[in-house]
Amino acid sequence: MSKFNNRWIKLFLLVVGLGAAAFFLGAYAPIFNQQMENPAGNTSDPLAQAPGEETRELVLYFSDEQAMYLIPEKRQVAVQADKVGEAVIKELIKGPDSPVLKRTLPEETRLLSLSVRQETAYVDFSKEIKNNSFAGSAGEIALVYSVVNSLAEVPGIKKVQFLVEGEEVETLYGHIDTGSPVSPDPKLVKTGTP
Repeated sequence: MSKFNNRWIKLFLLVVGLGAAAFFLGAYAPIFNQQMENPAGNTSDPLAQAPGEETRELVLYFSDEQAMYLIPEKRQVAVQADKVGEAVIKELIKGPDSPVLKRTLPEETRLLSLSVRQETAYVDFSKEIKNNSFAGSAGEIALVYSVVNSLAEVPGIKKVQFLVEGEEVETLYGHIDTGSPVSPDPKLVKTGTP
């Protein structure tokens, strides 16, 4: 085979190789770039929607600085239509956005499950909800009614039954009866800007 033919074959292979590389980069570069920017696949944008999600305004109740009243805080969250109650609890666990409001649930608390039957939400928390730093009567009132009043803002929920690790609990800290479903208490709510 002549040197001339060898050059043409090498040139042909080079062109084909470059074309394949260009195709690969064009097809996979956007995916690669997205993974480099966000390797865990997490989204920090609360309004970023997955399929089947819609942006909903949640009304969450957090404690004022003196633990005397609950103050409503509105938050826009992308949520599945049938998971609004779960979203409420997860946002309560995150804590308030406002620096003048206080969290009402221990930060390490996890939501194990939430179901609604006959307008009562059965909310199963991990054992971390029984954190002693919330054990005073004011802390327990804020915790219980933060959950109840927030969930009562969700259509179809009027009461809340507290569960811890799948079991009904007579009381979380000894001050409020949680052995039966709890209704919201509007008298604890103070409206207006915190």
